[in-house]
Amino acid sequence: MENIEEKLYLIKEYLWGPPLLILLLGVGFYLTFLLRGVQFRYIGFAVKQVFATKKTGATGDISHFEALMTSLAGAIGTGAIVGVASALAIGGLGALFWMWVTAVLGMATKYAESLLAVKYRRKDKRGEMIGGPMEYMEKGLNLKWMALIFALMGSIAAVGTGNLVQINSIVEAVDTLWQVDPLISGCIIAVFTGLVILGGVKSIGHVSAVFVPLMALFYFTGGILIILLHYKNIPSAFSTIFYSAFSGQAAVGGFSGATLMLAIQMGVSRSIFSNEAGLGISSIAAAAAKTDSPGRQAMITMTGALLSTGIICTITGLVIAVTGVFGATTSDGRLLNGAALAILAFDSGIYGGSYIVTIGLILFAFSTVIAWAYYGEKCFEYMFGERSIIPYRIFFTLIVIPGAIMKMETVWYIADISNALMVIPNLIALVLLSGDIKKETNNFISIITKENKQLNPL
Repeated sequence: MENIEEKLYLIKEYLWGPPLLILLLGVGFYLTFLLRGVQFRYIGFAVKQVFATKKTGATGDISHFEALMTSLAGAIGTGAIVGVASALAIGGLGALFWMWVTAVLGMATKYAESLLAVKYRRKDKRGEMIGGPMEYMEKGLNLKWMALIFALMGSIAAVGTGNLVQINSIVEAVDTLWQVDPLISGCIIAVFTGLVILGGVKSIGHVSAVFVPLMALFYFTGGILIILLHYKNIPSAFSTIFYSAFSGQAAVGGFSGATLMLAIQMGVSRSIFSNEAGLGISSIAAAAAKTDSPGRQAMITMTGALLSTGIICTITGLVIAVTGVFGATTSDGRLLNGAALAILAFDSGIYGGSYIVTIGLILFAFSTVIAWAYYGEKCFEYMFGERSIIPYRIFFTLIVIPGAIMKMETVWYIADISNALMVIPNLIALVLLSGDIKKETNNFISIITKENKQLNPL
């Protein structure tokens, strides 16, 4: 078993090496250039559209807001806490800067994915929308084999990334906070999961629309309070972040130091996991939105990268930076990493801070479970048809229980490999369909320009 885990680890490290990270940044930069900085020019318009009333002629299953919240539910998982803390512990505080850079470029990538997802979506026999990378690979590129590979990898990642590892994080947090047996926790979570996902995308959308804003506000409020209480350390924290982003970071406490390349690698990889730009999977939620135009929903979806990485992940990183716990070690001299580092940072910043992190982990992880349930369902439906939906929902619900007690290392490696094998075909498809992306964007911009002139005549 150890030999299998070692081989999976090596495959994961190879796939998520510098070439793939460079490709992710490169495609993000290319789309930013192609679309003339759409994420900068139209961010204000995009935010307004999140709360705008439904346009005449809009079709879909859930509202713009519910689609965005479902996308955020899938993105703001344990990576917003554990992933960020791990990135800083390995790559130094400069990794946070590269998370920001990747998120900004990733906004263009998420825009492109969502635009194509809506453009090439279709209705299944039940009248529900089905879209995402599978559809634009098949219809836009006429590459059915590529679409099937994506759907297969998406199904595997949904069970691994979206279910098992998230459930394991929840039961560990619950056990730490309230000393509840993992098996009992697993059964309770399975019931709640089933109640949400058996109702389909509308149920998931409604729950996400309430759940995601509340959990984000809870975590944001606690984090911002700690940052303000340590306001004197904010300038030095930002100074260290920007300096080490371009020079690496020297040893601090138990932290042995990090090179510039390590800071970039950790920042880029953790940013991708926190906003899913490039994975393509979150565009499945965008395809379900009630919208009149691919461009409108694409602009709304791109704000997700800003919210997940630019705000939630930044809160985790800044709390670690201003509280001075970076480089802290355990009693036996091991460098604190992941959830332990985040808990120490919050706990040292405010009384009861560990509860903010622990409850945040539980909420973030559960939101990821229900969103990825929908992603996996659509991948399954693409491969096996509508008849597979109910069996898939039942399986996804029941697999929660063994996920509560399983050893997670192997699952993490398989999930990471599946994610990488989704990223590669998805990025290729985005580049090959960049002409469609440009054309649809120009059409939509001309429409909203006319709308604004009618509302504000000269």
